[in-house]
Amino acid sequence: MSEQKESSVLFSLKELMNLEEDRIKNEEADRTAAANAAEKARADAELAARNAEESRIRAEEERRRLDEQRSREEAARLDAIRTAEIEKARVEAEQRARMEAMAAQQQHERSLAVIQQDQGKKKLRNMLIAGGIAVVVLGGGGGFLAYQNSVKQQQELQAAAEASRQATEEKKKLEASMAEQQRKVDGLIGQLSSATDETTRLKLQKQLDAERAATEALKKGSGGGPRPAGAAGGTKPACNCTPGDPLCSCL
Repeated sequence: MSEQKESSVLFSLKELMNLEEDRIKNEEADRTAAANAAEKARADAELAARNAEESRIRAEEERRRLDEQRSREEAARLDAIRTAEIEKARVEAEQRARMEAMAAQQQHERSLAVIQQDQGKKKLRNMLIAGGIAVVVLGGGGGFLAYQNSVKQQQELQAAAEASRQATEEKKKLEASMAEQQRKVDGLIGQLSSATDETTRLKLQKQLDAERAATEALKKGSGGGPRPAGAAGGTKPACNCTPGDPLCSCL
């Protein structure tokens, strides 16, 4: 009986030991699982932090790149505006100088025409007076010569007036063409100053260069107009008068 009881006690002790070992194993397994979970959580947190930092760095670099690009574009725009303003001022100054030179040349031509007309009228008056005297002195033949000289002088005066009128019309046409070219140049300068795209700026610059070349061609083509007949420096007509003729207009 005592052996059976002892055997039962031993079984119970063994069973308790087994339970204790299981508990210890379970606790060890739980600690290991908790440590693994904590390590995984830490690794995940570090990975997430690295990813967040890399994303922040990339975003900062992208923001900096965009800021630099905007700064370059703004600097290019301001430079284009300054260049356009300087060019516009230069073109306007050249245009004013050309207009003043053309106005001075026109005034000079008008003055020459007035002087020539006054001289022609004075000469015609003297010729008429001399013709009247010649009619009295020389008779009908001298009067006919005086009439011929008077007609010739009047034709010369009319030719001088016509040449002056043509010169004035040519100057007006040239001024209108120059003003139109200036409007085109100013329009292209305004477009160039507001353009931000490099391709557009290059295209506008080519058009502006072409219009400037056209303006220069007009300037070169404006070097002097038709001169009034009999103007200073012109060829003096040959004198066909009889020596000693009092009605001769070559004197």
